[in-house]
Amino acid sequence: MEAEKKKPLFRPKLLSSLKNYSGSKLMNDVIAGVIVAIIALPLSIALAIASGVSPERGLYTAIIAGFVIAMLGGSSVNISGPTAAFATIVAGIVASYGLSGLIVATIMAGVILIILGVLKFGSLIKFIPMTITVGFTAGIAVTIAVGQLKDLLGLTYPEGTVAIDTVDKLKAIIGSIGTIDINAVLVGAIALAILILWPMLGKMRGRASAVFSKIPASIIAVIVGILLVRFSPLKANTIGALYPDLSSRFPAPSFPKFSFETLRAVAPSAFTIAILAAIESLLSCVVSDGMTGDRHNSNTELIALGVGNICSGIFGGIPATGAIARTAANVKNGGRSPVAGMVHAVVLLLFLLVLMPLAKLIPMPVIAAILIMVAYNMSEWRQFVSICRSAPKSDIIVLVVTFVLTVVFDLVVAIGVGMVLAAMLFMKRMSEVSHVRRWKELPDSSRQIPKGTLIYEFNGPMFFAGAEKILEVAAEKDTRSMILRMGGVLSIDATAAKNLESILRSCRERNVRLILSHVHEQPMRVLRKAGFCEKLGYENFAKNIDAAIELAEEANSLSGGN
Repeated sequence: MEAEKKKPLFRPKLLSSLKNYSGSKLMNDVIAGVIVAIIALPLSIALAIASGVSPERGLYTAIIAGFVIAMLGGSSVNISGPTAAFATIVAGIVASYGLSGLIVATIMAGVILIILGVLKFGSLIKFIPMTITVGFTAGIAVTIAVGQLKDLLGLTYPEGTVAIDTVDKLKAIIGSIGTIDINAVLVGAIALAILILWPMLGKMRGRASAVFSKIPASIIAVIVGILLVRFSPLKANTIGALYPDLSSRFPAPSFPKFSFETLRAVAPSAFTIAILAAIESLLSCVVSDGMTGDRHNSNTELIALGVGNICSGIFGGIPATGAIARTAANVKNGGRSPVAGMVHAVVLLLFLLVLMPLAKLIPMPVIAAILIMVAYNMSEWRQFVSICRSAPKSDIIVLVVTFVLTVVFDLVVAIGVGMVLAAMLFMKRMSEVSHVRRWKELPDSSRQIPKGTLIYEFNGPMFFAGAEKILEVAAEKDTRSMILRMGGVLSIDATAAKNLESILRSCRERNVRLILSHVHEQPMRVLRKAGFCEKLGYENFAKNIDAAIELAEEANSLSGGN
């Protein structure tokens, strides 16, 4: 947190990266940018289709948001664009509110991200529990995979079928299972085999492995799929068949009509998009920092993400965030400055303007196969299983509930319920570590607790979930003074302060002197602000137990005790 505070609020990495820039660094960035663009090309198209929008909108996003975020961002190597995390939520927005509703949600999410950055919330994203991120990530993976079964199997839904939610899609798939197209299955199976086996060839020894590792498997799958459908007996639906009006022009800016009703309707989705974008992009930054030894500025990255998403929405794109796989590819291929991300966007722009008509030839089973591999890679199933095997039951409950709600309902419900559940379980754990203990004797065995004196020791945070334990303190019939030892309490809240006031009232009704010892800075600040210090009297605060006992003995002598 301290390191975060010292960083400037907004300082793009591009400024520092260009200070000692050279021709060799430029060449490395250009090569890395071109390779990443080749990787991003089929993914951007596939993710746009999975999101329920036309393929070119995925490229608009990678071009516009990718360029803006790289130019303004707080990471030297982060590559941004459409990602699988947004696919299901974007598809839901498009189905319910149309493309205009999606644009409003994307712009609103951008504004929220800028606010998060300005308020320096970059470092606070890490407080979202891992169980929630793993749960909704695995849930998204399942929803994406289920959504691709129709095209992978070449199914034909009955006329009038509406399948937006994952459950509805499963029902439609089961109901249409008799319409399987063997041609589509074979094309998809061949594409899946390439996507699985091609990276393995890149791990072999020898010069050939360098070629296999440099060329993305998705590009090979697309080329082979086009050739199969074009020149072999295998026939399957293509992008052109589903999207005959595919545009190859650079989009003109367009501002949607904002209305209070639309803003209110898409606000929950916009917040979810903003949180997802922040989590995924900052996680990508952390991963790339480990690969390069650099350090990103999280608040700058959030502000850049916001600007990038606003620009993406204005130009007809979909939500964008940092893509971990593309960022890792950028680093591995020599990219070391934001120039690589900007080159990646420019290369994709050239493809849009010159080669976009070729995208119409891509078979839909190949797109489905690519997205299924994306779903598998993002599923984190090993981590999911590991948590289920070794984590406490409460963590497993949060994980499974978030996963199920993501699949059955949507991310808005899943993240909301997951965060509330995680917060409640956290508070329960904190209340369990808070306790009150009565001293029977002093640590110094040569001394005794004065007659008529009670000593209670508080430990752990005292906040509303566990503050009732303060009320366990009670004076006895012959009690003349009561010492509350607060050395183990580093923080309290208003509820705890209120309960201490109840103890003070009870003590005064019984003519018992209340003394507090070892009060730390934060509790003292809260008690002072609540007016408790004035009510108790500053003379009844002791620095240590010895001073507190002296005050107690003074009270006992005044009341006639020993």
